Amino acid sequence: MFEVCLLGTGGMMPLPHRWLTSLMVRYNGINVLIDCGEGTQVALKEKGWSPKPIDLILFTHYHADHISGLPGMFLTLGNSERTEPVTLVGPKGLKKVVESLLIIAPQLPFEINYIEIEGDSQRIDFKDFHIDAFKVNHNVTCYGYSISIDRAGRFCSDKAKALNIPLNYWSKLQKGETIEDETGIYTPDMVMGPPRKGIKVTYTTDTRPCKNIPLFAKDSDLFICEGMYGDTEMLEKAKEHKHMTFAEAATMAKEANVQEMWLTHYSPSLFKPKEYIDNARCIFPASIAAKDGMSADLRYDEA
Repeated sequence: MFEVCLLGTGGMMPLPHRWLTSLMVRYNGINVLIDCGEGTQVALKEKGWSPKPIDLILFTHYHADHISGLPGMFLTLGNSERTEPVTLVGPKGLKKVVESLLIIAPQLPFEINYIEIEGDSQRIDFKDFHIDAFKVNHNVTCYGYSISIDRAGRFCSDKAKALNIPLNYWSKLQKGETIEDETGIYTPDMVMGPPRKGIKVTYTTDTRPCKNIPLFAKDSDLFICEGMYGDTEMLEKAKEHKHMTFAEAATMAKEANVQEMWLTHYSPSLFKPKEYIDNARCIFPASIAAKDGMSADLRYDEA
């Protein structure tokens, strides 16, 4: 099961009813966090999820509302006696920024691995995940992320029988293994159909509309996009601060042909995002004004 939880939906500063934007993805024992602003740990506890199994943390950029919760998160991981390495991904300068923050969290019992993104986009393969980082348009270097998992084709038992492949080899071939015995070599492509549609989630905050967003979000099952301003009359302010309105986010979702969009990263002045959701739905009907702790279990399309 591919689990997604939007831990917080706030931008700029946490509010009593709204933590700063961060996202947790869980699949097949792998745990990925995107951004770690102030309050992320509390949001995790409210959800009932533990930070201990976090394997990978992706940072969109280094404004405080997206990274200031990291020292506390690492102290908690250290106090939980975690020893497995944690991998961090972010724009160039990641190691310098993180090491500066961790002055207050020295002597951690686990290793930190750094992957610094450069250029317009970069593919990162991490265990079962394919992660595409893509540059967006903010007032500092900022990236969005598409996280996807593959799905193998169907096993063709008729082919296996026609080729006289022993029954005890079938499950291994389904798992992608190649088998060699005295009768020959058996490879997965001999018995597997074409790959089927997997699952894809795209997350982007702190940006103006740009060509990379619909390009990398294309056909996502879930598109999580910043909606700093609900009112279309705030367009000039959105342009000034390099953010988006609900309507602009919906336009990106429509162009990308996603199945559903969750709006997030609201301005502190946007007290009731749902009051403005029609500004998005008139463009992209499957728009949702997300709230803290909103989650979904994404499943393969059986069709």
